[in-house]
Amino acid sequence: MISRRSATMMGAAVIAAALFGGHARAETVTVAIANFTFEPAELTVAAGTTVTFRNDDDIPHLVVASDGSFRSKALDTGDSYSFNFTKAGEYGYFCALHPHMVGKVVVKP
Repeated sequence: MISRRSATMMGAAVIAAALFGGHARAETVTVAIANFTFEPAELTVAAGTTVTFRNDDDIPHLVVASDGSFRSKALDTGDSYSFNFTKAGEYGYFCALHPHMVGKVVVKP
């Protein structure tokens, strides 16, 4: 037998799932910039994920998508730049100040 309170809570859960599609909240993932590398160099995330690039080096870096879909300002030590990946695909990127620094974000639907 289900109590009235349990039934009310289950009903609220069903309504919340209907309103919000049963999906978890959007995620934020950090890519560290350190020692002239992106860490991790390759990252797989779900669509809707925000990736934050954080400069932990003692010199500036500039994160640029190979396809032009995003571009940070020059990031000094401690600065960060965030981009929300809404569409599935592969997004290569590099540091415009140090082009040998490369990375990739793979976005799954």
